Amino acid sequence: MTGTFWAIFPPVIAIVLALITKEVYLSLMIGIASGALMYHGFHPIHAMDTIFSIMSEKIGGNCDILIFLVLLGILVALITKSGASRAYGKWASKAIKTKRQALLATMCLGVVIFVDDYFNCLTVGTVMRPVTDKYKITRAKLAYVIDATAAPVCIIAPISSWAAAVGSSLPENSNIDGFSLFIRAIPFNYYALLTLVFLISLLVVNVDYSKMRQYELNHETEELEVDGEEEMQIVGRGQVLDLILPIIFLILSCITFMLYTGGFFRGASIIDAFANCSSSRSLVLGSFLTLIFTFLLYVPRKVIAFVDFCGSFVQGFKSMTSAIMILCLAWSLSGICSEQYLNIQGFVKTAIGGSTMAVIVMPVIFFFISMGLAFATGTSWGTFGILIPISVTILGGNLMMMAVCVGAILAGAVCGDHISPISDTTILSSAGAQCKHIDHVSTQMPYAFTVAGCAAIGYVTAGITGNGYFGLMAAAAMLVIVMGIILVNVKRG
Repeated sequence: MTGTFWAIFPPVIAIVLALITKEVYLSLMIGIASGALMYHGFHPIHAMDTIFSIMSEKIGGNCDILIFLVLLGILVALITKSGASRAYGKWASKAIKTKRQALLATMCLGVVIFVDDYFNCLTVGTVMRPVTDKYKITRAKLAYVIDATAAPVCIIAPISSWAAAVGSSLPENSNIDGFSLFIRAIPFNYYALLTLVFLISLLVVNVDYSKMRQYELNHETEELEVDGEEEMQIVGRGQVLDLILPIIFLILSCITFMLYTGGFFRGASIIDAFANCSSSRSLVLGSFLTLIFTFLLYVPRKVIAFVDFCGSFVQGFKSMTSAIMILCLAWSLSGICSEQYLNIQGFVKTAIGGSTMAVIVMPVIFFFISMGLAFATGTSWGTFGILIPISVTILGGNLMMMAVCVGAILAGAVCGDHISPISDTTILSSAGAQCKHIDHVSTQMPYAFTVAGCAAIGYVTAGITGNGYFGLMAAAAMLVIVMGIILVNVKRG
């Protein structure tokens, strides 16, 4: 079953069960177990041994991300207990007068935090949740705004952890460097670009449809769920600056440590430093330094007592437990599908690598394959790490179409990431908004598919014309038509 069609069954089982039962933990466990049993010919003891071997390896390999989540959870707890979030909410309410303005402010903050999607998801949710709660914005809508400005912004930002990952995906002896190819592919990442335009349009005209509309109508009069940080008793006398300064310090320190781990202070250029940095380690270092900064900002000024500062450690860890557990299980599922085991990547390479597809259909084919692979595995980075070398090898002599196909791969990876219940950014968007994970997935899916359909039209046009800019215009025109249809149908409804 290794490297065959059967390799896609474990993630499909997990995803289908999650959508049907709405029990994410059990669904992921069943997906992992089914994959291990398939790999070992349904020998239960060997399967169990493999499961925990993969789990320990994945948790160890992603330890920096888990530490970052815990540290960020502690910072969130500190900011909340200090009263800074409440003070920010009161301050923001003076400038933000409507539900639309609250959502647009959330989107703008998501665009500003472009360095890393993990950091984006959790920070935007932490800062804007008190404001969106005031205007009765549902957690599912908040989660969508967070998710729609996380990966789509990072994947078109030249200075981000995603740009570094894309640049490192090129095979050796390529006739173009990774950063240059990334820059060339930005205008052809139709899904990311259209998602941002689509989001702005939805917020400006204040319209929802499909699952999101149903959710909004059913929940607009209900009380918001109160868990995690909302249960924390506010014991401090924090002001707006006590929220803004730690966040600014966190952003600057994470960027500085990205430069540090990338060798900027040892003579590397800024571009090379970001391309070669360890983003996860940089986030850990930046968040740890921010924790020290917050201690010095809060305790000497008696914004919060020393005992309450220490008590936030446990509360911050608890607030991230759900996200950490889902991430660990999602990583384990990805591990059983990896090259060492069921080798879902090998199946994709076999299906595509030797293909003599006409250049005309390559962009849209790469887009859909990338979407499907990201959906099944829950990882955008792993998806473009597999497909970009293939596209560069096939289209090395045609720079325009190579850039279009790389843009299609990146677009498909982000789209698959958006519609996958086991995607880390989808999980973290739910955590940042404190929204039920399945509610976020089910309400976001129709929006993601809408934009994906417009992007697909663009890639077909790009393949036919041989020009990615014509494809971008076709995709944009299609989005305008679709938005018009949505508005008409919603008004009739």
